[in-house]
Amino acid sequence: MEKKINLIVKDEDKNLRVDVFINKNKTDISRTRVKNLILDKKLKINNRLIEDPSKKVFGGDVLELTIPKPKKASLKPYKYKLDISYEDEDLIVLNKPAGIVMHPGAGNFDNTIVNALINYDENSLSNIGNELRPGIVHRIDKNTSGLVIIAKNNQAHENLSIQFSKHSIIRVYQLLIWGKIRPSKGRIETLITRSSKNRQMMEVSATKGKKAITNYTTLEIFENKETPTLSLLECKLETGRTHQIRVHMNHCGNSIVGDDKYKKKFKMVKNIDPELEKNLSNLNRQFLHAKTIGFIHPKKNKEMIFNSILPYELEIILKMLRNTGK
Repeated sequence: MEKKINLIVKDEDKNLRVDVFINKNKTDISRTRVKNLILDKKLKINNRLIEDPSKKVFGGDVLELTIPKPKKASLKPYKYKLDISYEDEDLIVLNKPAGIVMHPGAGNFDNTIVNALINYDENSLSNIGNELRPGIVHRIDKNTSGLVIIAKNNQAHENLSIQFSKHSIIRVYQLLIWGKIRPSKGRIETLITRSSKNRQMMEVSATKGKKAITNYTTLEIFENKETPTLSLLECKLETGRTHQIRVHMNHCGNSIVGDDKYKKKFKMVKNIDPELEKNLSNLNRQFLHAKTIGFIHPKKNKEMIFNSILPYELEIILKMLRNTGK
Protein backbone atom coordinates (compact mmCIF):
# COMPACT_ATOMS: atom_id res chain seq x y z
CA MET A 1 0.00 0.00 0.00
CA GLU A 2 1.10 3.57 -0.60
CA LYS A 3 2.71 5.62 2.16
CA LYS A 4 2.74 9.38 2.79
CA ILE A 5 5.57 11.44 4.29
CA ASN A 6 4.49 14.77 5.82
CA LEU A 7 7.06 17.43 6.72
CA ILE A 8 7.00 21.08 7.79
CA VAL A 9 9.97 23.30 6.87
CA LYS A 10 11.69 25.06 9.78
CA ASP A 11 13.36 28.46 9.30
CA GLU A 12 16.85 26.89 9.56
CA ASP A 13 16.10 24.81 6.44
CA LYS A 14 14.77 27.60 4.24
CA ASN A 15 16.33 27.97 0.77
CA LEU A 16 17.34 24.30 0.63
CA ARG A 17 16.46 22.36 -2.52
CA VAL A 18 13.33 20.36 -1.80
CA ASP A 19 15.01 16.99 -2.60
CA VAL A 20 17.89 17.88 -0.27
CA PHE A 21 15.47 18.97 2.47
CA ILE A 22 13.48 15.70 2.30
CA ASN A 23 16.65 13.60 2.22
CA LYS A 24 18.04 15.52 5.22
CA ASN A 25 14.90 14.91 7.26
CA LYS A 26 14.17 11.36 6.07
CA THR A 27 17.57 9.66 6.02
CA ASP A 28 16.08 6.22 5.27
CA ILE A 29 15.21 7.26 1.71
CA SER A 30 17.94 8.07 -0.82
CA ARG A 31 18.06 11.47 -2.53
CA THR A 32 17.95 9.78 -5.95
CA ARG A 33 14.69 8.11 -5.03
CA VAL A 34 13.26 11.36 -3.64
CA LYS A 35 14.20 13.11 -6.90
CA ASN A 36 12.52 10.39 -9.00
CA LEU A 37 9.35 10.54 -6.89
CA ILE A 38 9.18 14.33 -7.39
CA LEU A 39 9.63 13.91 -11.15
CA ASP A 40 6.81 11.31 -11.03
CA LYS A 41 4.47 13.99 -9.58
CA LYS A 42 4.36 12.54 -6.06
CA LEU A 43 5.12 15.76 -4.14
CA LYS A 44 2.83 18.54 -2.98
CA ILE A 45 3.99 21.74 -1.26
CA ASN A 46 1.20 23.69 0.43
CA ASN A 47 -1.20 21.41 -1.50
CA ARG A 48 0.29 22.38 -4.88
CA LEU A 49 1.83 19.72 -7.13
CA ILE A 50 5.60 20.20 -7.53
CA GLU A 51 7.66 18.49 -10.26
CA ASP A 52 11.01 20.28 -9.81
CA PRO A 53 13.46 18.59 -7.38
CA SER A 54 15.57 21.80 -7.30
CA LYS A 55 12.71 24.02 -6.05
CA LYS A 56 13.71 25.93 -2.91
CA VAL A 57 11.67 25.52 0.28
CA PHE A 58 10.62 28.29 2.70
CA GLY A 59 9.93 28.33 6.42
CA GLY A 60 6.42 27.05 7.19
CA ASP A 61 6.03 25.15 3.89
CA VAL A 62 3.96 21.98 4.34
CA LEU A 63 5.21 19.02 2.26
CA GLU A 64 3.43 15.80 1.39
CA LEU A 65 5.43 13.13 -0.47
CA THR A 66 3.53 10.06 -1.64
CA ILE A 67 5.47 6.81 -1.87
CA PRO A 68 3.39 4.55 -4.15
CA LYS A 69 2.88 0.85 -3.67
CA PRO A 70 5.84 -0.91 -5.35
CA LYS A 71 5.07 -2.39 -8.75
CA LYS A 72 5.51 -6.09 -9.30
CA ALA A 73 7.82 -6.74 -12.21
CA SER A 74 6.34 -8.79 -15.04
CA LEU A 75 9.57 -10.39 -16.18
CA LYS A 76 10.29 -13.84 -17.56
CA PRO A 77 12.52 -16.12 -15.50
CA TYR A 78 15.81 -17.06 -17.23
CA LYS A 79 17.40 -20.40 -16.41
CA TYR A 80 21.00 -19.34 -15.81
CA LYS A 81 23.48 -20.54 -13.18
CA LEU A 82 24.33 -17.66 -10.86
CA ASP A 83 27.75 -17.52 -9.18
CA ILE A 84 26.78 -16.39 -5.67
CA SER A 85 29.66 -15.37 -3.41
CA TYR A 86 27.46 -14.60 -0.39
CA GLU A 87 23.78 -14.59 0.49
CA ASP A 88 21.64 -13.83 3.54
CA GLU A 89 18.06 -12.66 4.10
CA ASP A 90 18.90 -9.07 3.03
CA LEU A 91 21.29 -9.28 0.09
CA ILE A 92 23.25 -11.31 -2.42
CA VAL A 93 26.84 -10.66 -3.50
CA LEU A 94 27.01 -11.94 -7.05
CA ASN A 95 30.06 -12.67 -9.19
CA LYS A 96 28.84 -11.64 -12.66
CA PRO A 97 30.57 -13.09 -15.73
CA ALA A 98 31.19 -10.97 -18.81
CA GLY A 99 28.65 -11.25 -21.63
CA ILE A 100 25.40 -10.80 -19.69
CA VAL A 101 23.65 -7.50 -18.97
CA MET A 102 22.40 -6.62 -15.51
CA HIS A 103 18.77 -5.80 -16.31
CA PRO A 104 16.28 -5.67 -19.21
CA GLY A 105 16.63 -2.79 -21.64
CA ALA A 106 16.44 -1.96 -25.33
CA GLY A 107 17.05 -5.10 -27.37
CA ASN A 108 17.25 -7.53 -24.45
CA PHE A 109 14.26 -8.17 -22.17
CA ASP A 110 14.80 -11.81 -21.24
CA ASN A 111 18.41 -12.98 -20.90
CA THR A 112 19.67 -10.75 -18.10
CA ILE A 113 20.87 -11.04 -14.50
CA VAL A 114 17.46 -9.78 -13.31
CA ASN A 115 15.69 -12.55 -15.24
CA ALA A 116 18.13 -15.08 -13.76
CA LEU A 117 17.45 -13.72 -10.24
CA ILE A 118 13.70 -14.07 -10.82
CA ASN A 119 14.29 -17.67 -11.83
CA TYR A 120 16.43 -18.14 -8.68
CA ASP A 121 13.90 -16.61 -6.25
CA GLU A 122 11.40 -14.07 -7.56
CA ASN A 123 9.93 -13.36 -4.12
CA SER A 124 13.21 -12.17 -2.62
CA LEU A 125 14.08 -9.02 -4.57
CA SER A 126 13.58 -5.37 -3.64
CA ASN A 127 10.97 -3.63 -5.79
CA ILE A 128 11.24 0.08 -5.00
CA GLY A 129 13.21 1.04 -8.11
CA ASN A 130 12.43 0.77 -11.80
CA GLU A 131 10.11 -2.23 -12.31
CA LEU A 132 12.59 -3.74 -14.80
CA ARG A 133 15.37 -3.64 -12.19
CA PRO A 134 14.18 -5.49 -9.07
CA GLY A 135 17.08 -5.97 -6.65
CA ILE A 136 19.51 -3.91 -8.70
CA VAL A 137 21.31 -1.37 -6.50
CA HIS A 138 24.20 -0.71 -8.93
CA ARG A 139 25.49 -2.05 -12.25
CA ILE A 140 28.59 -3.13 -14.10
CA ASP A 141 28.80 -3.21 -17.89
CA LYS A 142 27.79 -6.23 -19.98
CA ASN A 143 31.38 -7.05 -20.95
CA THR A 144 32.84 -6.42 -17.47
CA SER A 145 32.95 -9.21 -14.89
CA GLY A 146 33.01 -9.17 -11.12
CA LEU A 147 31.16 -8.48 -7.90
CA VAL A 148 27.79 -6.72 -7.60
CA ILE A 149 25.36 -6.38 -4.68
CA ILE A 150 21.71 -7.40 -5.08
CA ALA A 151 19.12 -6.18 -2.54
CA LYS A 152 16.54 -8.74 -1.41
CA ASN A 153 14.23 -6.26 0.33
CA ASN A 154 13.41 -2.54 0.15
CA GLN A 155 15.05 -1.62 3.46
CA ALA A 156 18.37 -3.11 2.31
CA HIS A 157 17.99 -1.42 -1.10
CA GLU A 158 17.52 2.05 0.42
CA ASN A 159 20.40 1.58 2.88
CA LEU A 160 22.83 0.40 0.18
CA SER A 161 21.69 3.16 -2.22
CA ILE A 162 22.54 5.75 0.42
CA GLN A 163 26.00 4.19 0.89
CA PHE A 164 26.55 4.40 -2.88
CA SER A 165 25.39 8.03 -2.99
CA LYS A 166 27.81 8.88 -0.15
CA HIS A 167 30.64 7.14 -2.10
CA SER A 168 31.44 4.99 0.95
CA ILE A 169 31.29 1.64 -0.89
CA ILE A 170 34.74 0.08 -1.50
CA ARG A 171 35.14 -0.82 -5.18
CA VAL A 172 38.41 -2.10 -6.62
CA TYR A 173 38.88 -3.18 -10.26
CA GLN A 174 41.74 -4.90 -12.09
CA LEU A 175 42.38 -4.06 -15.73
CA LEU A 176 44.93 -4.48 -18.50
CA ILE A 177 45.70 -1.39 -20.59
CA TRP A 178 47.65 -0.72 -23.76
CA GLY A 179 50.96 1.03 -23.10
CA LYS A 180 52.18 2.54 -19.83
CA ILE A 181 50.22 5.13 -17.89
CA ARG A 182 52.15 8.12 -16.57
CA PRO A 183 52.57 8.71 -13.71
CA SER A 184 52.45 5.01 -12.80
CA LYS A 185 50.25 5.77 -9.78
CA GLY A 186 47.78 8.62 -9.47
CA ARG A 187 44.31 10.07 -9.21
CA ILE A 188 42.15 11.04 -12.18
CA GLU A 189 39.49 13.65 -11.41
CA THR A 190 37.32 14.96 -14.24
CA LEU A 191 33.74 15.66 -15.23
CA ILE A 192 32.08 12.90 -17.26
CA THR A 193 29.08 13.54 -19.50
CA ARG A 194 27.25 11.78 -22.34
CA SER A 195 29.10 11.98 -25.64
CA SER A 196 27.80 14.54 -28.10
CA LYS A 197 28.83 12.29 -31.02
CA ASN A 198 27.51 8.94 -29.74
CA ARG A 199 24.71 8.83 -27.14
CA GLN A 200 25.75 5.31 -26.08
CA MET A 201 29.15 6.58 -24.97
CA MET A 202 30.44 8.91 -22.29
CA GLU A 203 33.28 11.44 -22.48
CA VAL A 204 35.43 13.69 -20.31
CA SER A 205 34.28 17.32 -20.36
CA ALA A 206 35.92 20.49 -19.09
CA THR A 207 32.63 22.24 -18.38
CA LYS A 208 29.71 19.85 -17.82
CA GLY A 209 28.75 16.49 -16.39
CA LYS A 210 29.23 14.71 -13.08
CA LYS A 211 32.45 14.60 -11.07
CA ALA A 212 34.30 11.32 -11.51
CA ILE A 213 37.32 10.22 -9.45
CA THR A 214 39.48 7.17 -10.15
CA ASN A 215 42.57 6.25 -8.12
CA TYR A 216 44.93 3.91 -9.98
CA THR A 217 48.13 1.95 -9.30
CA THR A 218 50.30 0.10 -11.83
CA LEU A 219 50.83 -3.48 -10.62
CA GLU A 220 52.90 -4.87 -13.53
CA ILE A 221 54.32 -3.68 -16.86
CA PHE A 222 54.84 -6.16 -19.70
CA GLU A 223 57.44 -4.85 -22.12
CA ASN A 224 59.73 -6.91 -24.34
CA LYS A 225 60.35 -7.68 -28.04
CA GLU A 226 57.76 -10.46 -28.08
CA THR A 227 54.80 -8.56 -26.59
CA PRO A 228 53.13 -5.21 -27.16
CA THR A 229 53.61 -2.91 -24.15
CA LEU A 230 50.80 -3.61 -21.71
CA SER A 231 50.19 -2.69 -18.05
CA LEU A 232 48.15 -4.38 -15.34
CA LEU A 233 46.43 -1.77 -13.16
CA GLU A 234 44.28 -1.68 -10.07
CA CYS A 235 41.67 1.09 -9.84
CA LYS A 236 39.84 2.18 -6.71
CA LEU A 237 36.70 4.19 -7.41
CA GLU A 238 35.61 7.19 -5.37
CA THR A 239 32.60 7.72 -7.65
CA GLY A 240 30.71 5.31 -9.88
CA ARG A 241 29.85 7.04 -13.14
CA THR A 242 28.74 5.19 -16.27
CA HIS A 243 31.81 3.64 -17.99
CA GLN A 244 34.03 5.63 -15.58
CA ILE A 245 37.24 3.56 -15.70
CA ARG A 246 36.93 2.96 -19.44
CA VAL A 247 36.46 6.69 -20.13
CA HIS A 248 39.29 7.72 -17.80
CA MET A 249 41.76 5.23 -19.28
CA ASN A 250 40.85 6.27 -22.82
CA HIS A 251 41.22 9.93 -21.79
CA CYS A 252 44.77 9.16 -20.58
CA GLY A 253 45.60 7.50 -23.93
CA ASN A 254 45.68 3.98 -22.46
CA SER A 255 42.46 2.24 -23.43
CA ILE A 256 41.56 -1.12 -21.89
CA VAL A 257 42.46 -4.29 -23.80
CA GLY A 258 39.33 -5.70 -25.47
CA ASP A 259 37.27 -2.52 -25.10
CA ASP A 260 35.37 -2.18 -28.38
CA LYS A 261 33.85 1.23 -27.56
CA TYR A 262 36.67 3.22 -26.00
CA LYS A 263 39.63 1.98 -28.03
CA LYS A 264 42.68 3.45 -29.60
CA LYS A 265 44.64 1.63 -32.30
CA PHE A 266 47.70 -0.22 -31.03
CA LYS A 267 50.10 -2.19 -33.19
CA MET A 268 50.96 -5.79 -32.40
CA VAL A 269 54.72 -6.40 -32.38
CA LYS A 270 56.17 -8.51 -35.23
CA ASN A 271 57.59 -11.27 -33.04
CA ILE A 272 54.52 -11.71 -30.85
CA ASP A 273 53.78 -15.22 -29.63
CA PRO A 274 50.94 -16.50 -31.92
CA GLU A 275 48.98 -17.93 -28.99
CA LEU A 276 49.15 -14.62 -27.09
CA GLU A 277 48.11 -12.69 -30.22
CA LYS A 278 45.15 -15.05 -30.67
CA ASN A 279 44.02 -14.56 -27.04
CA LEU A 280 44.35 -10.78 -27.25
CA SER A 281 42.61 -10.51 -30.63
CA ASN A 282 39.77 -12.91 -29.76
CA LEU A 283 38.97 -11.46 -26.34
CA ASN A 284 35.27 -10.64 -26.76
CA ARG A 285 35.10 -8.51 -23.63
CA GLN A 286 37.12 -5.74 -21.99
CA PHE A 287 39.92 -6.78 -19.63
CA LEU A 288 38.13 -5.19 -16.66
CA HIS A 289 37.11 -7.07 -13.52
CA ALA A 290 35.32 -5.82 -10.39
CA LYS A 291 37.63 -7.60 -7.97
CA THR A 292 36.63 -6.21 -4.55
CA ILE A 293 33.45 -4.80 -3.04
CA GLY A 294 33.03 -3.62 0.54
CA PHE A 295 30.07 -2.08 2.38
CA ILE A 296 28.34 -1.80 5.75
CA HIS A 297 25.69 -4.51 6.06
CA PRO A 298 22.28 -2.75 6.09
CA LYS A 299 20.99 -4.77 9.06
CA LYS A 300 24.04 -6.17 10.87
CA ASN A 301 25.78 -2.77 10.67
CA LYS A 302 29.20 -4.37 10.22
CA GLU A 303 31.71 -3.97 7.41
CA MET A 304 31.75 -6.74 4.84
CA ILE A 305 34.43 -7.06 2.14
CA PHE A 306 34.38 -9.60 -0.70
CA ASN A 307 37.04 -10.49 -3.29
CA SER A 308 36.90 -12.47 -6.50
CA ILE A 309 39.62 -13.93 -8.72
CA LEU A 310 40.15 -13.00 -12.37
CA PRO A 311 38.14 -15.16 -14.80
CA TYR A 312 40.10 -17.75 -16.78
CA GLU A 313 40.02 -15.82 -20.10
CA LEU A 314 41.81 -12.90 -18.40
CA GLU A 315 44.14 -14.93 -16.19
CA ILE A 316 45.45 -16.92 -19.19
CA ILE A 317 46.54 -13.68 -20.90
CA LEU A 318 48.48 -12.59 -17.81
CA LYS A 319 50.07 -16.04 -17.56
CA MET A 320 51.24 -15.83 -21.19
CA LEU A 321 52.58 -12.28 -20.71
CA ARG A 322 54.51 -13.34 -17.61
CA ASN A 323 56.03 -16.31 -19.42
CA THR A 324 56.93 -14.44 -22.63
CA GLY A 325 60.45 -13.11 -22.95
CA LYS A 326 61.90 -15.36 -20.24
